[in-house]
Amino acid sequence: MKISRRQFLFIGGIVGGGLLTGAAKILSGSSTSFSPPQTSLPSTPDTIASRSPIAPKGLFAPVRGDVRILVISDLNSAYGSTDYESQVTKSVQMIPEWQPDLVLCSGDMVAGQYPSLTKPEIEAMWAGFDRYIAEPIRRSKIPYGFTMGNHDASGALSVGGKFLFSNERELASAYWNNPQNDPRLKFVDRAGFPFYYSFEQNNIFYLVWDASTGQIPKKQLVWVEQALASAEAQKAKMRIAIGHLPLYAVAVGRDELGEFLTDNEKLRSLLEKYNVHTYISGHDHAYYPARRGKLELLHTGALGSGPRPWLNSSLRPINTLTIVDINLDSQSTIYTTYNMQTLEVVDQKTLPRTITSVAGTIIRRDLEQSNLTAQERSLLNL
Repeated sequence: MKISRRQFLFIGGIVGGGLLTGAAKILSGSSTSFSPPQTSLPSTPDTIASRSPIAPKGLFAPVRGDVRILVISDLNSAYGSTDYESQVTKSVQMIPEWQPDLVLCSGDMVAGQYPSLTKPEIEAMWAGFDRYIAEPIRRSKIPYGFTMGNHDASGALSVGGKFLFSNERELASAYWNNPQNDPRLKFVDRAGFPFYYSFEQNNIFYLVWDASTGQIPKKQLVWVEQALASAEAQKAKMRIAIGHLPLYAVAVGRDELGEFLTDNEKLRSLLEKYNVHTYISGHDHAYYPARRGKLELLHTGALGSGPRPWLNSSLRPINTLTIVDINLDSQSTIYTTYNMQTLEVVDQKTLPRTITSVAGTIIRRDLEQSNLTAQERSLLNL
């Protein structure tokens, strides 16, 4: 029997609004106003601003950077589901029209982590993922990078040290190591694929670790440091890390141990040590562009079921998809995030200025220390 994931999620009676700009609704192709894209650093006029805006017809079209990444996450629906909600399939159909160089998924591609699922049911979930998500992306010949989520192949261990969801990990590995399901990535190291691996695309080094639980194994962290210290990583113009669980919680119901990465400050320091620009995560089902220290944090919202409300906010939960345009010379990134229910652009200035949880405090990424209040600075120990 399929049990809805919504029964296990706290959605809450959220009121309030004002999250969206009036950007680019699909209404008879008419032009409307929009908020400026979200940028971490100024873009040089001769590299970014002179390029053509690109997006599906009728949507706000951001100017394309040197590299464009399309980021999605948490695609799944009810436990055991073999199909997807309409905004997921609609988004996948639209992907080629944004002309990304790479699609990145922050995990939870299927709806596992349910003890009673049989091997045939797990295989059917991956077959559904292939039909609705992977095959259309392969057909467009766009590389697809991803990290395993807790509902894809949880790394949770029993008291005896064995995987609690060994069938799900085995079948996820079988799916991704099938040559027919080639994600078209330029691997640097795929020895741990699909759980942890590295690849290079467009002079950017991507590190994927297994953050399907709150604890990254020590053995894997040794590999992480070796990978980031490698010649391939250091000669790249930018480094990006991807994992399912975030370093810091941003959503209601995720503000507890096990829902974010243990030793998050040590992990952040490790990424900063090797000049990782951004850590991209999922799991919280709430879009939040943030920073802490030198590290930028892209908390990818849920495209599938169960979007969650933000901590420290009364805004209504939304399903999102994010376009990241990158200027390699200035090491700057510009986010354009769409509410995929309304097809409007999310105005980041309506999101909380800071989010504080048991994991720590992070600030919205457009803010600098000089913009912070005394109270906000104290939360960040500045």
